[in-house]
Amino acid sequence: MSPAIDPEIAALVDLARPPVTPAGIDAVRAAGRVVTDAELTRGGTVTFAEADADGVPVLVLLPAGVPRLPVLHLHGGGMVAGTRRTDLHVLAEWVSELGVVLVSPEYRLAPEHPHPAPSQDCFRVLEWMSRNGFGPPVVAGTSAGGGLAAAVTLMARDLGGPPIRGQLLMCPMLDDRCDTPSSHEYLDGNTWVRASTITGWEALLSDARGGPDVSPYAAPARATDLARLPPTYVDIGSADLFRDEAVDYALRLWRAGGDAELHVWPGGCHGFDQLVPDAALSRRARAARIDWLRRVMEAHS
Repeated sequence: MSPAIDPEIAALVDLARPPVTPAGIDAVRAAGRVVTDAELTRGGTVTFAEADADGVPVLVLLPAGVPRLPVLHLHGGGMVAGTRRTDLHVLAEWVSELGVVLVSPEYRLAPEHPHPAPSQDCFRVLEWMSRNGFGPPVVAGTSAGGGLAAAVTLMARDLGGPPIRGQLLMCPMLDDRCDTPSSHEYLDGNTWVRASTITGWEALLSDARGGPDVSPYAAPARATDLARLPPTYVDIGSADLFRDEAVDYALRLWRAGGDAELHVWPGGCHGFDQLVPDAALSRRARAARIDWLRRVMEAHS
């Protein structure tokens, strides 16, 4: 038996959506949620501007008050969909409530741009932020963006910078092998299912998916060394097919001597807090992230 989805969330999301297939990627892109200017500005407490980060388009959200914490946020979309506005209808609250400066890149998508293009784009934006005086950021990401956030953090460690203050991995897509128990639990009846995950990984890696030679900068679960990484926050729903790989990543961080905080939200399906942000479980998850970001901010004040 798979963990049940929280009843409040299950009543408000489409649990009968078909899986993403290679032939359906264009349709998924076209159907993506459009985040409006009004959602970004949050009643005038946030301003935003477009910028070019060494060839990567970025959206920069700025607080009305004094900026306090830079965040590089990498959007979700299974490696095949999403834009620099994706997820920001919720995450703009970091800007209004904490004084975050949030930079969201429009990284290139698979299959047109397979690995290493997405992670290279995200790392290029990290370097651009470092050169332009943002200060060491928290690197955050949702779903595929959570995997990219973990990849960028590994790259920064291995390449000697730029410095990163922390990584915040929300329902992260980390493991191309798709062989954990939870990756087999949801074949249908969820917001993201096994077939969709395989479509995303095969778009990114083609025939290399699941094989012996996949880079940790594509699939961070492949990293054999998780030492010397910055403080990490991992959260995942108990009814998310990425549950086991996310929990394992946190366990391995602890075993490597790292600082990690793990939350498994009971009844949370994939992306629950983005899909139903006002549900009780979503509010709890969002509040816990804000609390962690505040503590990271205070540790560097």
